[in-house]
Formats: sequence, C-alpha cells, structure tokens
Amino acid sequence: MAIIKTPFGNLPDGRAVTRYTLASKGGLCASVLDYGATLQSILFAGKDVLLGYENAADYANAGGGYLGATVGRYANRIAGGMFTLNGKIYTLANNEPGRAHLHGGNVGFDKKIWEMDILDTGDEPVLKASLFSPDGEEGYPGNLNVTVTFKVSADNTLSITYTADSDADTVINFTNHAYFNLNGFDGGDILDTVVSVNADYFTTVDQLLIPTELTPVDGTPFDFRQAKPLSDGIFGDHPQIKLAGGVDHNFAVNGEIGTLREAIRARSPKSGIEVTCLTDLPGVQIYTANWLEKEFGKGGPLTRFQGFCMETQFYPDTPNHPDFPSCVLKAGEKFKSVTAFHFETK
Repeated sequence: MAIIKTPFGNLPDGRAVTRYTLASKGGLCASVLDYGATLQSILFAGKDVLLGYENAADYANAGGGYLGATVGRYANRIAGGMFTLNGKIYTLANNEPGRAHLHGGNVGFDKKIWEMDILDTGDEPVLKASLFSPDGEEGYPGNLNVTVTFKVSADNTLSITYTADSDADTVINFTNHAYFNLNGFDGGDILDTVVSVNADYFTTVDQLLIPTELTPVDGTPFDFRQAKPLSDGIFGDHPQIKLAGGVDHNFAVNGEIGTLREAIRARSPKSGIEVTCLTDLPGVQIYTANWLEKEFGKGGPLTRFQGFCMETQFYPDTPNHPDFPSCVLKAGEKFKSVTAFHFETK
C-alpha cells in the first residue's frame, strides 16, 4: 500500500495545504491534512463516514465546528479562561466570551500547519504530524512539543497516538474532533444510529456548559449502557438535554485509566457500518452536532444532527477540579495516549 500526497488548495493567506491518504490492506482509507492535523475523510465499505470540507479555504473559514481537527492545547472548556497551577494563576484566551476558553483558544492546534513525516507505506501505513507550541502561546506555560501519529491497520482500525513533552509544568488535553455519520457524510441525520457507551457516570454541566460533578447515568437519557438510538438521548425534557440542545457531555469511561478500553460502539442500521472507539483516557465527549448549520461542507449544507463526535479526553475544566483525574504534564516527563477507531460491517 502507500501514502498518497495530493494538493488540497491554499489558505486565505496563500499557504498551501496538503492531504495525505493512508490506505490499509484491509480496505480502510483515512485522509489527513497538514492544516490542523485534520481528519478530512474516512472511507470504509464504500462510504466516506466523516463530515468535512472540500478545500483548505473552507476549513480556514469555518464557523467553529472544528470538523476533524486535532484540538489543543486543551480540548473542550476551561471555565472563565483561567486556571491555577503550582500556585500561579494562568489567564487564557476567552474565545467563548463570558463563558470559557474552548479547544485551545483563538489560534489553537486546529489552525496550525503541522510538519508531516511518512513513517511507513506498507500494508499498515503510518503518518506522523509534529508541532511546537512556544511558552505563553494562548496563555499556557511551557515550550511544548506534540506529535500525533495516524496508523491504518490491516484489520480496519485507525489508531491515533498522541505524545508530548514540555520544559515546564503545564496542562494538556488533546483530541480529534471528527464528526461521524455511518450512513456516509451525505446520508442524512444520525438520529437512528445505535450507540452503546461504556460509562456509569457523566459530568453534568451548568448554564455555561461547564462541568459541575460526576452524576450516575442511571435513570437519565445519558444511560447508553444498553445500546439505543441516539434519538433516545437527544430528545426529551431532561434539563441537561435542554441546556445543550442535545447531547454535548463528557462520559467517564469505565475501566482503568491508562488502559486501552472500549468507550463507545456505534452502528448504522442503514449501512451496517459499525465503529468501536477505544481510549486510554478518562473520558469521552459525545456531541450530536446540536448547533451545526449555516455552513457548506462536502456535498452541500451541513445540518443539525448530521454527525456525532467521540472526543476522547481528560474531563472538561479539569484544571479547576482537583477531584478529576489529573491533566498536568510535568516538566521533562513524556505524555503518551492512544485512541483507536475499529470499523466493521454487521
């Protein structure tokens, strides 16, 4: 097999963007952009199951959906754009005014051109994206080196491995913000997608969508321990659903943190495509594209509930919650985490 490089157009400032397509022996293909280390498509069983855009300029001009992007330094929200580390208060870009610092700030990892290295072009191709984030960028401490390695395996698994190191204590939370539609990106909404989530608890949120505490899923629309359609969780009168306009919540994945384990399993009854998301991180954010609209993606307008996200992560606002699993990266230490998406047909 091979990794194929193709031009993907230019950003508004004239910089060229390149797409790298990884094809495995098993038939799974994933395309990654150097802009944002972005997953632009995943082809499986004749379907492109990711929402996205058709050229670089559309990604640069997008309205904040983060479609397929690698997100950092801190994915999700940090309340008020502030946190305390080692007794010092750090102030971040408050790019959700009046609410929070979101997905790394004004110019997060999703808006950077990453350095790309092809590591393997065999039956299981491997592509590494690298980025340097200087001390003080978006308000974070420490000179940070980050790599994101994409591998497509012969058993139709896309694995994403994150590594990082810093010369000062800092906080980190990396994820990929892919929007999946297992009917195909042009296959309508995802309301009938059948989902199971390996989580007994989720983090409830306040009016600003900032986590407050871990809450049992039992007796709530967030109980996906037995597989059910996403529509069963999206609609209803539960206060948390009303706050978010659907599901936009972190789930505490059962099992030992640091061990790769199943977080979510999702299946389309229309296409028969099933994906299992595995992570070694504490949580996973399910977002059902509650506010996705008024933009044009591949093939036409993007619409509410057209995709769903499985954002493996530390919990949102962890730097302000000492009771949450720690997201601190100590100076000189090496961080490593793996997320995997395994595809099959049922």
